[in-house]
Amino acid sequence: MLDIRSWSAREYVNAVLILALALVPVYAAMTGNTFVMTLLTRALIYAIAALSLNLILGYAGLVSFGHAMFIGIGGYVVGIMAFHGNANGLLQLPLAVLISGVLALVVGALSLRTRGVYFIMITLAFAQMVYFAGVGLEYYGADDGMPLKSRSTLGPVRLADRTQLYLVCLGVLLLSLAGMARIVNSRFGMVIRGSKSNETRMLALGFPVFRYRLTAFVIAGALCGLAGGLMANQAAFVSPAMMSWVQSGDLIVMIVIGGIRSLMGPVYGALAFIVLEHVLSSWTENWQLIFGPMIVALVLFARGGLDDLIELMAKRKEGGHG
Repeated sequence: MLDIRSWSAREYVNAVLILALALVPVYAAMTGNTFVMTLLTRALIYAIAALSLNLILGYAGLVSFGHAMFIGIGGYVVGIMAFHGNANGLLQLPLAVLISGVLALVVGALSLRTRGVYFIMITLAFAQMVYFAGVGLEYYGADDGMPLKSRSTLGPVRLADRTQLYLVCLGVLLLSLAGMARIVNSRFGMVIRGSKSNETRMLALGFPVFRYRLTAFVIAGALCGLAGGLMANQAAFVSPAMMSWVQSGDLIVMIVIGGIRSLMGPVYGALAFIVLEHVLSSWTENWQLIFGPMIVALVLFARGGLDDLIELMAKRKEGGHG
């Protein structure tokens, strides 16, 4: 039986956040404010992508500047299939996951043989190759991109409907969180976390670190491909810009904002990033000039991101009551 009295402050906040996200469609229906649901749909999709990157960045210590290539692959699988008249999401999305996973296997098999800045540069190089491959697809809009001919259907569920798309994205995020929690707390997760701290010791204990890291890289790429397929449906558009290095940088920033060593960190980071981007850009075109110092301040005063900040504030409150 679930005993909420034993929850930490962080777990209470996580539960409140998830409940609030679940009630967004109700709020939109009651107020007619569908824009909030559209904005948060985008945030949920980025949260899935950031969550996938955090598996290799936060837990395995692998900084990839090419992770957005999997968003682009997933998006183009959905876009190209829709272009040719197949809008069956039950085929599109699994295929997006499969192709992204296969690409991750190839990229990971080559890039994981390097470390540090060399790993960063190789992942960036692969992302640039995939990006320019997208630019070269003249039949599918090349650099200008391609409008989605029709949004996906998942049996009776139609992703052309804002509410249904939102609920699907929320469902995928919750399942991804549950799956990621099991992965990082399993023996497999302990090995990749241990390899981040001391790879030599893990090898001495007999663990095939390369194989474990490659598996994590494939899982991350496949999940990010799923996010790309959902992003294509949300935007009703695919373009090479989906897989640019800037997009990969944004995912890293989301993880840093939310908390790099936290399961829920990427979710907090993605929500904060997307909402702040919208609010600040409505004030000024140079919104990055405000956003940049905010990130610097967060890193200086809460190195564990928003997740640690929530825990710190809760402890201070408890201390004040004590």
